[in-house]
Amino acid sequence: MKFTKLHCAVLTAIAASSSLYAEEVKKQEKASIEVIEVTATKRAESIQEVPVTVTALTGDSLEKLGVSNFDQYVEFLPNVVFQGTGPGQNEIYIRGAATTQTNISVSSVQALQPSVAFYLDEQPVSMQGRNLDIYATDVERIEVLPGPQGTLFGASSQSGTVRLITNKPSHDGFAAGFDTSMSTTKGGDISNSVEAYFNLSLTDSLAVRVAAYNDHQGGWIDNILNDTNNGGYTGSAEVISRISGGVLTNPENIPVTAPQNDALVEENFNTADYAGARFGLSYIINNDWDLLVQHTQQSLDTEGVFAYDPNLEGESSTNRFTPENNNDDFGLTTWTLEGRLEHLDIVYTGGYLDRDINSTIDYTGYTNGGSFSAYYVCNYSGTPEAQECLDPTKFYKEATSTSRITHELRLNTSAENRWRVTAGVFYDSQELSTVGQFKIASTEKFPDLQRTLKGNDGINSNGGPFPSEVSFVNDITHTIDQIAVFGQLEYDITDTVTASFGARWYQIDDIYKGATTTVDVSGRLQAFGDGSDEALTAYFITTGMSPEQAAAETAATQAAIASGQLDTSLLDSDGTLTVDDTIIKASIDWQINKDIMVFASYSEGFRPPVTNRVGGGLAKNQEGAFDGFRIPVYSTTDSLDNIELGFKSTLFDQSLRLNATAYYSKISDLQTSRYDPTNISFLVFTDNVGEAEIKGIDGDFTWVATDNLVISGAFSFLDTELTSINNQLDGIAPAAGSRLPYSAKFSGNLQAQYFYNIDQDMTGYVNGSISYTGDRLAGMAMDAYVVEDATNLIYGTGSGLSIEKEADVYSGVNYQDSNGNTFAGGRYVQDSYVVANLSFGVTNDEWKAEIFIDNITDKSAILYIDTQQFTPKVVTNRPRTVGFRFSYDFY
Repeated sequence: MKFTKLHCAVLTAIAASSSLYAEEVKKQEKASIEVIEVTATKRAESIQEVPVTVTALTGDSLEKLGVSNFDQYVEFLPNVVFQGTGPGQNEIYIRGAATTQTNISVSSVQALQPSVAFYLDEQPVSMQGRNLDIYATDVERIEVLPGPQGTLFGASSQSGTVRLITNKPSHDGFAAGFDTSMSTTKGGDISNSVEAYFNLSLTDSLAVRVAAYNDHQGGWIDNILNDTNNGGYTGSAEVISRISGGVLTNPENIPVTAPQNDALVEENFNTADYAGARFGLSYIINNDWDLLVQHTQQSLDTEGVFAYDPNLEGESSTNRFTPENNNDDFGLTTWTLEGRLEHLDIVYTGGYLDRDINSTIDYTGYTNGGSFSAYYVCNYSGTPEAQECLDPTKFYKEATSTSRITHELRLNTSAENRWRVTAGVFYDSQELSTVGQFKIASTEKFPDLQRTLKGNDGINSNGGPFPSEVSFVNDITHTIDQIAVFGQLEYDITDTVTASFGARWYQIDDIYKGATTTVDVSGRLQAFGDGSDEALTAYFITTGMSPEQAAAETAATQAAIASGQLDTSLLDSDGTLTVDDTIIKASIDWQINKDIMVFASYSEGFRPPVTNRVGGGLAKNQEGAFDGFRIPVYSTTDSLDNIELGFKSTLFDQSLRLNATAYYSKISDLQTSRYDPTNISFLVFTDNVGEAEIKGIDGDFTWVATDNLVISGAFSFLDTELTSINNQLDGIAPAAGSRLPYSAKFSGNLQAQYFYNIDQDMTGYVNGSISYTGDRLAGMAMDAYVVEDATNLIYGTGSGLSIEKEADVYSGVNYQDSNGNTFAGGRYVQDSYVVANLSFGVTNDEWKAEIFIDNITDKSAILYIDTQQFTPKVVTNRPRTVGFRFSYDFY
């Protein structure tokens, strides 16, 4: 069956380095490697003849891997990095081009674009803020193109592109099938899934195909009782006093009310449910033209969290104080009209994506680092004996609606020509509307805290007292409109040497509107876009400043703009940010013989700039590294220039495929998310951290050792380095010479498939695989020692996680500990790990039955360290899972 259970946001880039599994073994007279056609250059070509690095996984290959979820599959992608906090909440990175993304609670507001583009068939479905998480079912293949692909695939194809190619309606008649599985996880609940499809040719010219799925993934993380005597959450008045400016008189002796979670105690509470269907209709208009229309509808519902607290006993326990959920629904309608006019192949394709997200997130840990929230959680009045800190339980609720409509018209000349042209025009409009509601203050016990706040301390946007629960609101609409013209020319210099050149011109308009409880974002951007003293002064007066204060702030702002500290040149008078540029790609390849090709290429990729909510504002703390610091109005475009050399070979009478690529990438104006509420007047924004270099080698092989045995492998060597740092981030971000986050120096894997005959119609098989992922650094801020100190104060114990020391003093934190000592700079280490899987099965032409064991050694891997709560939470893989799969096809 052409089924896969590859599901997760990152399904999007997951296949990226699994070149090793790219081919399917055919049972011929002599076993050999199947040739797969891909459309990586927007033409159908053999994967071994495309002069770029590309990997492809057929649906059959995915099934033979025995993959039951994305967490398992990602282990076999040595050059793909998946980082995030659970299904629907992940980002993908390829070839080490990674920086810190915003924590999920404000990612929609920040709307940082991904660096890897994700396509469903012809449609780009990458989203600002949160990547789309598509469950893959009834799949023809997955194509992964590492390295910049911007000339053909546009913005966010900065470090790679992943394309999920579905099975289309077939005009050959009736076909149907189903796939079902059930499994049990050590220490967790049962999981089960059902997938089915049918294909029907209604007439000679009309065919339909429907695929549907329902997958329940049982949990294994326990929300345990908050036991303050055994490593549970007690809170720390000392931490609160420190981040609130030392307001508490005697913080080490002030009582702190620990939050209670008695009603929320539950075993295996991190469940995920995917349900959806895809409908396709294919109509052959005539001999030259045909139309394909498809609609995909999906719901993803998760409960609980997918991370454990390392300070608690075991690797599956957490303390959460608010019920957490994430409901993510989308509908995607796409259309493709293909035809031929004279000697030109013409394609018009478009799509409309509509997505709704509703989430509730436990925000209790915000007290550990958010200065406003920490201040309002305590009673500061009276004598030290009368001071106390309240229950810090908090939550964040998000309601986000996004839409994206795209149109692309392109033409191809005949593939038989000595010169070949692909050219087109592309239009894209994305809109994100989000309302985020935060409960970040506890005021009900202390009437004196029920005050009317104004200016930068304001909590209620209409100047009133605190609401009963919600104390801060983001209400933002972010629109990104893009138009682009692209083209690529290929020319056969000789019968064996081909050169190509491509270019893409684009213009992007970024429109950021709305308000927070404390800031009129639209008015602020319009004032900066206008740039006159009158406009700036008028805006600052609306924030509550006196005319004299507003005039002084205007003068300071104009001085910052004149000195180059603030860049506002990209803003129009209405506050719209507009950029345009041209990127290029060039390559040459030499087909040495029918089995070996070498190639070289130069390519460019980019991510659009990102507007900040309170750009131009001064840091709250103006000491040390933050002396004179102002939040950037926007982060500028970051670009990646890439050079690579590679070869592709199919040797020994088609029994061995061996491919490798060496590359060098340079990133300029590297975008990163900044989340430092202790020192910054407004919490999250994007900045350009500096420049970076990446050197690497990718390789993979597939060897048909015998007619019954296939061995595959892949590896990735990476050397990443920050080569320069923005002066204003000196001492906050890692120093020049440091590694980029989330990327291991070495990762690799091996897989073996052994087939044996049971009788004339039945074949048995055994699949085994093992993967290794090296150490990776977490994040782009050297705050691990600070976070670890807070962890000890709050829980009475440390996390036990590894830390790599990178500086004697972490300048990003200007407060001192109780002994007057400053903190060292360092990042948490996501330690290396090995994961192994095994499966046994029996199959014939119609059905397959399989027993599988995933994570045989029950390894608890550190996939991601989340410091959103200012204490570390570890996202981990699923423990040992044993299950059974069965599939059947009807023809």
